[in-house]
Amino acid sequence: MVKDDCIFCKIMKGEIPSATIYENSDFKVILDVSPANRGHALIITKEHYDNIFQLDAETAGKLFSLATVVARAIKEETQCEGLNVVQNNGEVAGQTVNHFHLHLVPRFKGDNVSVTWKQGESDSNDLAELAKALKKRI
Repeated sequence: MVKDDCIFCKIMKGEIPSATIYENSDFKVILDVSPANRGHALIITKEHYDNIFQLDAETAGKLFSLATVVARAIKEETQCEGLNVVQNNGEVAGQTVNHFHLHLVPRFKGDNVSVTWKQGESDSNDLAELAKALKKRI
């Protein structure tokens, strides 16, 4: 499925140019036009999925297999010291394009890129209850 009003679907159809670094029947990997750092890449599903909640397990497995290959290529080419794998789902989580995509962000010492959060506190009883409830759903 492709959506006419989706920027990533337009990239898939060739209506919007991209710096494509890899493509197969399931994914297109492009360099981000507004990168956090040089080498920031996006792995985009060719089929339109709004977010991870719509993604099937087979596609997700292929995605992360591809992500390891692309991450190694980015590391070799940019000589980055680390790499963040970022994937946002829903507006509240920072998703700005409602088409599933995975960010691979190369990291360098002192680069001022931030993808961290303030660590919260937990209650052991709450953790146990939540773990029990989640186990039932998996």
